[in-house]
Amino acid sequence: MKIIVLVKHVPDAQFDRHLTGEGYTTDRDESILSELDEYALEAALQLAEARGGAKAGNQVIALSMGPSGAVNAIKKALQIGATEGVHLTDDALAGSDAAATSLALAAAIRHLGSDAPVDLVLTGMASTDGETSLVPAQLAERLDLPQVTFASSLEVDGGRLTARRDADTCSETVEAPLPAVVSVTDQINEPRYPNFKGIIAAKRKSITTLSLADIGVDPAQVGHAGSWTSVLSAEERPPRTAGTIITDEGDAGIKLVDFLAAQKLL
Repeated sequence: MKIIVLVKHVPDAQFDRHLTGEGYTTDRDESILSELDEYALEAALQLAEARGGAKAGNQVIALSMGPSGAVNAIKKALQIGATEGVHLTDDALAGSDAAATSLALAAAIRHLGSDAPVDLVLTGMASTDGETSLVPAQLAERLDLPQVTFASSLEVDGGRLTARRDADTCSETVEAPLPAVVSVTDQINEPRYPNFKGIIAAKRKSITTLSLADIGVDPAQVGHAGSWTSVLSAEERPPRTAGTIITDEGDAGIKLVDFLAAQKLL
């Protein structure tokens, strides 16, 4: 199997997030591999290992789009077990929204499938920075492939996949032919951690760098120019103020109700 896993370099959630530049893009100085993408990577590794792994010709390709720092997300994916990495980077990509991002990634996936067809494209359920969940569906549309979103289990048998999607009140099982685009939830598995052997092995794995010219995309189709949406203004969130303290003098219940009513919470 040839599986492409989309991995994103996102701001570390333990630090405050900031916007920068004229386009109010996210500051990615303190960034890591998106936690939700690790579930997609684990699903890909399990599918490949069940078919004999890399020795049997199975490929798990970690694909990331972004500036130079995004290569760190690819390196982490290689340490976890991906067989190779691809970094799509170009100055013109800066400021791309979901639509422009999906256009560029779709072109990169078609490029990677030019030598041998791609069997499966896996993504996380969302990125932990934008949290739009738009890119998987847009990718499927641009690639003209079946899509299965929010899969909490995934099996592949021959040329078909079977996935379970869990909703609030029910679960449904869906099937689709390969190739397909699938986004997985954080309930599908327990991602592995990179061990010492994996970290050493990752140093010998290749990372291919692609530009927009390599994948045949016009710079005007991406970035701020090619995006369907734009941020017109942004400002720092105001600091939290001290809360209201209610001292119980026998009437705390009444004061609490009055406070909630004043906040229009009752």
